[in-house]
Amino acid sequence: MMPAARESLLDAAYTALARRPWSAVRMVDVAAAAGVSRQTLYNEFGSKEGLARALVRREADGYLAGVDRALATPSDARDRLTAAAEWTAGLARDNALVRAMLTGCWNERLPSPTLSAVPSSSAVPAQRRADGPLPSPGDFVAIVRDRAVVVLAGPDTAELARSCELVVRLALSCVAAPPGEGGVADLVRSALHRQLPG
Repeated sequence: MMPAARESLLDAAYTALARRPWSAVRMVDVAAAAGVSRQTLYNEFGSKEGLARALVRREADGYLAGVDRALATPSDARDRLTAAAEWTAGLARDNALVRAMLTGCWNERLPSPTLSAVPSSSAVPAQRRADGPLPSPGDFVAIVRDRAVVVLAGPDTAELARSCELVVRLALSCVAAPPGEGGVADLVRSALHRQLPG
C-alpha cells in the first residue's frame, strides 16, 4: 500500500474519532471515508486495535516533530524551551489523543492501546513500528528532555537536563490545569529566569 493511502486511512480514523467514541468507530466507515476497501484497511492495520496503535503512534510522532521544530528556532535556550512548552500545551489542548498520551488519562471516548509492544505479524514496516512499545507520559518527559539537551548543549549538561525536565513537566501541568493570564510562556520564563543564561 502507498504511504499516502495509509495516511488517508489514519486521517479518516482521526476524523471519525473526533465525531464519536472509538467504540462506535467502524472499520467499514473508516475505509469508505478514505476511499479504499475494508480489506485494504485490514491488510494495512490488521485489526481495529492495530489501527488504534498506528493512530496513536502517528500523533506521538507529530507531537515530537513539533517539539523538534520549536527547539530548532534560532533563539536563546529560554525562548526555545518556551516554544516547546507552548507547543506541548497548545497541541494537548487541541488534540485529545496527544493529551491522553502526555497525561496518561485515557477516557472512554478514546482508543486505549496497551503501551507495551504487541506481537506483530504485519508485513507493513510502519505497522510493525506501531505495534512496538508506545511512549508513556514518563517516556515523553525523558524523550523531550533529552532532545532539548542535545539541541541546547550547554557547559553543565546535568543542570541543563534538570532545566529541560522542569520545562516539560511545567508544560504538562498546564495541560492538566490550564494557566491563567500570561499563559505557559510566562510560567516557563519565570521558572527558567535564574536557571539558564539569556
